[in-house]
Amino acid sequence: MGDMSTKSPTPQSRPVNGHHTAHNHSSQGQSLDQALQQAGFYPRLVADVVEDALDGRDCLSHLVHLETHFDRAEVRRHITVLVLTEDMLVITHVDDQQLDEAGEQTVAQISTESVPVAQIRSVVLSYMYSQPQDYKPSDPVRELTVSIAWSGGQRLDMGPASCGDPQCEADHGYSGTIAQEDIVLRISAEADGLQAVQDAKVFARALRAVNTGTAAPAQHATLPAPRPRSGVFGNRLSRGHQR
Repeated sequence: MGDMSTKSPTPQSRPVNGHHTAHNHSSQGQSLDQALQQAGFYPRLVADVVEDALDGRDCLSHLVHLETHFDRAEVRRHITVLVLTEDMLVITHVDDQQLDEAGEQTVAQISTESVPVAQIRSVVLSYMYSQPQDYKPSDPVRELTVSIAWSGGQRLDMGPASCGDPQCEADHGYSGTIAQEDIVLRISAEADGLQAVQDAKVFARALRAVNTGTAAPAQHATLPAPRPRSGVFGNRLSRGHQR
């Protein structure tokens, strides 16, 4: 993968009012290896973990999703890597944690999950367009959310129900929505660029094609040949996908 450090620079902690999230996404024009290097989040470590999870399978398409969260005085980052093969969707999630205030002691928490494409129940794309009354076919998507469900898990959003009368004080119970989703990735053209939105659409299209048994577009995006490992990361930790 080239001579790159396995540890990315630790961001300086600084107070930030409220909560802000920044996103970065890979380009489908890049190989998976190049996308991981561009993300810059422990690229050698992440590449080895992804390579091990693929177990020799070829990558048909990929999506690299790097998030940075600023919450009060703490800066947290994590990366999610989706790799599609002919029969599997391989999901790798890595985030780090500082064990001391100086940031000299850091650990990486890693989880991988391999989902047979035959078990994927749905691939949902949610689009957001600006000024829909003036829509033209050439208008770009402002925001894209990719939701993938495979385990049957459901998210329930509840809130107090109302009758529409602002003077009514009666108890109308609760109303809500149920959504099936195991992983959700949100891509914003404003924050990430138009290419990032297009890349997510390409990945979702490839996933749908494999899942439905149609021909998937070939993506020449493979990881480098395995390197000798000096140690084994034995603990598999739970995935921390952000909702």
